[in-house]
Amino acid sequence: MFFLLGSDKKNRQREKKNNGLNIEEARDVFLSGKFPVVTTDQIEGRHIVKVLGLVCCRGFDSDETFFGMASRAMSKGAQAIIGYNENVAFHPDGSKYFSCYGTAVMFDYDPADPEALPMMLARAKNAQRSLDVSL
Repeated sequence: MFFLLGSDKKNRQREKKNNGLNIEEARDVFLSGKFPVVTTDQIEGRHIVKVLGLVCCRGFDSDETFFGMASRAMSKGAQAIIGYNENVAFHPDGSKYFSCYGTAVMFDYDPADPEALPMMLARAKNAQRSLDVSL
């Protein structure tokens, strides 16, 4: 079966990338406090204007599962995840299987707050600036 399916290492590397935003970038954004993940259905002081849908990720490593879910939400243009939940399945062989899911949302835009711009739009804006400078 190894010859038909390819190496497990290649599959794990492929899973770490999610539509241009990798797990390490998602980890950095989350740990800097710019991307909230909450278990409640709202975030105090922020008005939700768009629900982008359910995001989920599953795997054998809890960090990669959590940040993989956050990466998928950021790739959709989300600014936060609400209604976060996680499950752990314990198998008889001693392994654990993690599932994380929540709802990706966008907030009302506040021009006074430069961090309020969704990640995808901020990236596009920065890319446009760099093109303008190079021309």
